[in-house]
Amino acid sequence: MKDKILILDFGSQVTQLIARRVREAGVYCEIVPFNKATEVLGSFNPAGIILGGGPASVTHEDTPRAPDRIYTMGIPILGICYGQQTMVSQLGGSVTASDHQEFGRAFVDVKQSCALFEGVWSVGDREQVWMSHGDHVDRLPGGFKVVATSEGAPFAVVANDEKRFYGVQFHPEVMHTPHGAQLIQNFVKNICGCPGDWTMASFRDTKIKEIREQVGDGKIICGLSGGVDSSVVAVLIHEAIGDQLTCVYVDHGLMRQGESDQVVNLFREHYNINLVHRDASDLFLGALAGISDPETKRKTIGKLFIDVFEEEARAVGGADFLAQGTLYPDVIESVSFIGGPSVTIKSHHNVGGLPERMNMDLVEPLRELFKDEVRELGRELGLHDDFVGRHPFPGPGLAIRIPGEITREKADILRKADAIYLEEIRNAGLYDTIWQAFAVLLPVKTVGVMGDARTYDHVCALRAVTSTDGMTADYYPFPHDFLGRTATRIINEVRGINRVVYDITSKPPGTIEWE
Repeated sequence: MKDKILILDFGSQVTQLIARRVREAGVYCEIVPFNKATEVLGSFNPAGIILGGGPASVTHEDTPRAPDRIYTMGIPILGICYGQQTMVSQLGGSVTASDHQEFGRAFVDVKQSCALFEGVWSVGDREQVWMSHGDHVDRLPGGFKVVATSEGAPFAVVANDEKRFYGVQFHPEVMHTPHGAQLIQNFVKNICGCPGDWTMASFRDTKIKEIREQVGDGKIICGLSGGVDSSVVAVLIHEAIGDQLTCVYVDHGLMRQGESDQVVNLFREHYNINLVHRDASDLFLGALAGISDPETKRKTIGKLFIDVFEEEARAVGGADFLAQGTLYPDVIESVSFIGGPSVTIKSHHNVGGLPERMNMDLVEPLRELFKDEVRELGRELGLHDDFVGRHPFPGPGLAIRIPGEITREKADILRKADAIYLEEIRNAGLYDTIWQAFAVLLPVKTVGVMGDARTYDHVCALRAVTSTDGMTADYYPFPHDFLGRTATRIINEVRGINRVVYDITSKPPGTIEWE
């Protein structure tokens, strides 16, 4: 793949959005930490480079910089926010800490034309953008010109058309910059010369070839969770190597209602994939008895899952490779130069790790894809949209939706309430509008009156969020009649619940789903 873009990460929480905009333009890209860039430049051979934003200040010593080499490679560069500032500073300009900061919505005035604006902005236009900066450029390197200004950034957009270097102080990757995606598309297609022909069909063909080359005549074992990621992995690998693949589905007793039957029927009956179905619900629920700490619950489930999975792998004669549904956001977080709490935050996705004793190589065909791209690949592979479009469901299942101790009774109560909630969402035609919806059984009971009797039963919380890839999310604004109808059904049809509440918490980047 020759026509691709390299994005250098300086720690911005929205760097992934840059990658999303590039891929939406039909151009393949990857993100690497700025301090890993030198070692990948040669092998990656990008058609252009984007320098992302970050929390540091160029005015301080020992803050992140791009490798000096990129400025002599003869390829286009786009610097965004901090990326603009470090590019200007490294090329001989200067950046200052300003008394006039800009955070949020702002407006830039287009002063001159440049290749970045072609067909998007014209001289004299006043355009809305999204700013997030305290520093700003105050002197340009030779060969650069100012092409747009804002009230707080006299060098809001700068350009060196001869070298094809461009810098923007705002964030074109966020939705609050209305024409930002078009500016990024101009950079990757018009300036970098990428044709924009990267499609999921071509990705599928490439991955099938890579899987065959990697595996040869070896055997792969894949753990099915019932979720979209592992399902797409299984179908893709089966298309590549057929019966060399065996899937293991471990039912830990914390799945959604009817999910186990659906998984078994889809993969064993429809796709004719070798599938081992292990009902280990008694084992898992027994091990979780008396445990209330959420992290301990996740680790308990993760360890047991690996033990059971390993046992079933030995029973089928072992395997040379283990298939995993690792996604690109997981890869990015695992190599972030910032570090931080991502391991803890993501612990409900990777709860146990892979023991060395398993002695298998990994096959991770989705590691370059975002969540919505995985769904697109699933459709390309022929998975039914009802399955591909399913809301995300973490590996620990209902365990992270039952704060406090988990019992079979609580799991059964929650399963029924969750099924009613999702059914009402589907009946209202809202399922595909919502990124994720689920019920939670709160660790409290309330006194209620039902008919002529008093009750002392559980409280059920309902949650629904809108999102693209789960990095950020906002609650879904259900109409009151929907919430009233759903709550009435849950209280009437699920014995053990006498009160229903709706959670309207938004989800900033990186936060977990409930606990």
